[in-house]
Amino acid sequence: MEDDKPRAAVHRRTVLAAFGAAGVTAAGLGVALNGSAPLGEALRLAVGIAGPKPAGKRAVVRVDRVHSAARGRDVDLVTIVPPGPTPKNLPMSILLHGLHGNARYAAVGGMVEVYTSAVVRGAVRPFGYVAVDGGDNYWHENVPGDDPMAMLLEEVPRWLAERGLGPQPFAATGVSMGGFGALLYARRRNERRDPLKAVATIAPGLLTSWPEMAKRKAFANADQWASLDPLKHQAELGDVPVGVWIGDKDRFIVGARQFIKEKKPVVGSIGPGGHDDRFFRRAVPDVVRFVGKRVPKSSA
Repeated sequence: MEDDKPRAAVHRRTVLAAFGAAGVTAAGLGVALNGSAPLGEALRLAVGIAGPKPAGKRAVVRVDRVHSAARGRDVDLVTIVPPGPTPKNLPMSILLHGLHGNARYAAVGGMVEVYTSAVVRGAVRPFGYVAVDGGDNYWHENVPGDDPMAMLLEEVPRWLAERGLGPQPFAATGVSMGGFGALLYARRRNERRDPLKAVATIAPGLLTSWPEMAKRKAFANADQWASLDPLKHQAELGDVPVGVWIGDKDRFIVGARQFIKEKKPVVGSIGPGGHDDRFFRRAVPDVVRFVGKRVPKSSA
């Protein structure tokens, strides 16, 4: 979830106090770890997960540290796949985090639990999510040498292929700043003549005021923002099915209303609520279904 103040750094092996309950286990959160990632990482990734577990099945969450040449640093690569044996070339959706977030915070509103239940029940065809650390620059190269969009376009497919997944993401899911990024990613994929099959955005960070956007220090100037702003480049998205879910008291509601009015997305849902986990929890089941209905039979 987006806020305007940086979150304090948390050690990789520290369990967030935000859980606020004793006796929390990986099994109770509905996730399982693959590889060497510590329990604390699974707990952080699964913040906010609630509700009944799908017959004891848990998603397999893997956290790898990889080097991104596009970003000029090491980043976390998080993959979330269904329980059981993972099919070769499992279709994957990019999952983009919000401002001051990271890959381990990308799944909001109980998404892992809802997604797992939908796959296990056969409500959607099996697919997975992949999240990466994208920084705070609205998923573009605001700082020279740090290009998260190039990471998504050029490096993520390779990382997925190395793990027998994807490799090319079929969809993008994003929250807040990640919603802006998901729309920008969809635009870039369409410009490459390799369009996505779905874009799902929760409370996308669409603003209509440069002074307001300038506070986020994510763009060099108004012209750079205008060149990337999804509100100003709706045609460049092509025909990709888009879903927007946002609360009527969300700080981004004005931009979202404009996008819904002008783009006429497949889903333009405005419900009661703000920019918070309570609204995200209400939106997530529809988001998972929206993406799940568009899973290809093969990622090839």
